[in-house]
Amino acid sequence: MERPRFVIEPSEAESMAKQSGLSVLQLLPSLVKSAQPLARPSISNFPVGAVGLCSDGRIFLGVNLEFPGLPLHHSVHAEQFLVTNIAFHRHSSLRFVAVSSAPCGHCRQFLQEIRGSPNIRIFITSSQNEGSNPGDDADDDAQFKPLLHFLPHRFGPDDLLDKDVPLLLEPHNNGLVLVRKKEDSSCNGFAEFCEFEDNLVAAALEAANESHAPYSGCPSGAAFVDSVGKVYRGSYMESAAYNPSLGPIQAALVAYVASGGGGGYDQIVAGVLVEKEGAAAAQEHTARLLLQLVSPLCEFRVFHCRSASNDCKKSSSS
Repeated sequence: MERPRFVIEPSEAESMAKQSGLSVLQLLPSLVKSAQPLARPSISNFPVGAVGLCSDGRIFLGVNLEFPGLPLHHSVHAEQFLVTNIAFHRHSSLRFVAVSSAPCGHCRQFLQEIRGSPNIRIFITSSQNEGSNPGDDADDDAQFKPLLHFLPHRFGPDDLLDKDVPLLLEPHNNGLVLVRKKEDSSCNGFAEFCEFEDNLVAAALEAANESHAPYSGCPSGAAFVDSVGKVYRGSYMESAAYNPSLGPIQAALVAYVASGGGGGYDQIVAGVLVEKEGAAAAQEHTARLLLQLVSPLCEFRVFHCRSASNDCKKSSSS
């Protein structure tokens, strides 16, 4: 069975649009319904699909993820999934979004972290737009309303950061290093972890260095390996409003789902979190809680780092 795909390359997008007699932009709303069944809303049973078009012509999909046994504020919203998917593929510009339901305030705020966010154009395909399609207007994007329309009195990075600070989707290098000592023995009975340790630590450290955490100054990253040895990583991504921030474990779970991890989360067998020693905004306890519920047999380790050339201190799970 073919695994669901969350990225459509430009040539394929153009081919799909041509076959449907549409432009690529007009194609976006038609893809939303096919994205919704990929959602995992195990608590609310309310699937949301989001489809985004980037400046290079690629189309990205996003869906909402909910985790049984955890409060809903641990969930990943479809727009967050979409942005995380784009970040994972190292693209920096989101132009258009079609979404199955109006973005909630949480998501409107999260999108503020993208450069030029007020001009991101959004089309809502819910019943209020029934019978309306971008193709109905001579101007393809006429039905797409700018984010500024949905969030006119905005609070975001411009209120808290200098202009030269990189924003979400832009390249980050947080200067974190991991110093490993020869005498360190981190396996100690963790069979799965022992086999994949180097790859997991390297992937989690890379994710931490790419983390968008300008408000707390506490970047972090996570990496998982599944039962077939594939590694997935995710970076912590902050919002100026704080609460819409997306944790590194959730981001790595997005990578797992978006990269073809079609099975349950119990297929994740080992994981690593990298974060700063003494972080004012620490991810460890939340990460353990989430993984304990979604993948209780996952062998999980935490590594604490300092910036630049300072030593890093490792903390293993008990």
